[in-house]
Amino acid sequence: MEIDYQLKPKSQRRTEEFVPDKPLPFGLLRTDHMFVMDYEDGEWKNPRIVPYGPVELPPGAIVLHYGQAIFEGAKAFQHEDGEIYTFRIDKNARRMNRSAEILCIPKIDEDIQIEAIEALIDVDRLWFPKQEGASLYIRPFIFATQDSLGVHPSVSYKFMVMLSPSGPYYPQGFTKPIKLLITKRFHRAAPGGTGSAKAAGNYAASLQAGEFAKRFGASQVLYLDVNNEYIEEAGAMNHFHITSDGTVVIPEFTDTILRSITSESVMELSGRMGIDVKQERVRIDEFVEGVKSGAIVEAGGFGTAAVVSPVGEYVFEDGTSIIVGNNEVGNYTKRIYEYYTGIQTGKIEAPQGWLKKVPRRV
Repeated sequence: MEIDYQLKPKSQRRTEEFVPDKPLPFGLLRTDHMFVMDYEDGEWKNPRIVPYGPVELPPGAIVLHYGQAIFEGAKAFQHEDGEIYTFRIDKNARRMNRSAEILCIPKIDEDIQIEAIEALIDVDRLWFPKQEGASLYIRPFIFATQDSLGVHPSVSYKFMVMLSPSGPYYPQGFTKPIKLLITKRFHRAAPGGTGSAKAAGNYAASLQAGEFAKRFGASQVLYLDVNNEYIEEAGAMNHFHITSDGTVVIPEFTDTILRSITSESVMELSGRMGIDVKQERVRIDEFVEGVKSGAIVEAGGFGTAAVVSPVGEYVFEDGTSIIVGNNEVGNYTKRIYEYYTGIQTGKIEAPQGWLKKVPRRV
């Protein structure tokens, strides 16, 4: 791929390493540039890296009316050798294309996606935040640009990549468990819909539930299936729980659950970490009883942004709640988090192909 580098003048770009003087928020900062590529006349074309800034769209763009948009979330880390490494970026590229198929968006070759991400990181590598627990968050996304009010797939799109030097997703980091609301009032997705895609509309649909959860002091809702029988997701993360014998249980993937790359990675790492991981459908009544009886000793969520989010309490709409274990970060959860982040940061040897060094191009 021939990328057109339309970069800011050097005098307007970062010229030294980024050493934050206070804890970084998640997802609010931007680097100097972004990658852009257009889909027109049946092909992806005009790949370029340009200064980060507004995107011009017609008011009738299909994305603004019918939400034809998908995205991904990945991370890159600087290792002791001073180089930046992406983590399982091929999995993100593959999932982007799965989402594209569900939303009737033209796919992008996985190698092209990866090259676009690497080229942008290389241009803005000085933006990597030199702070404990921080990373370079990567957000690739595709949205429909055709000016049309007819309900149909667009004939034109933009693929873009932006970078955000970020701290932990939750301000308290990994030190304090979160609380989730168990409610039958809201559902994230229905069978046969877009639940297994990383579609923008899925997240818009979750906002009301998230705001409702805050009334109970909860960070998010624990979503159930449409029949309110089985656990599906924990807000924007895959849910998990750990039984008293140390088995990690992740709800079975269905077309209403987004396949978390973190969940898949934890399953692949189970042997290395010395833990048993299995997937099964989890009945909410059995889960609640397990927490109450002590058969379930730890719980949480797996996702790229937060990696592992321990859950210490589940609250119900009547104000009652159940505590998991002792409402602290459990030993198994801690082991998973430390091993997983150790691989990401280069402190623990990664499986072949999981880490990819960003080439120096410019």
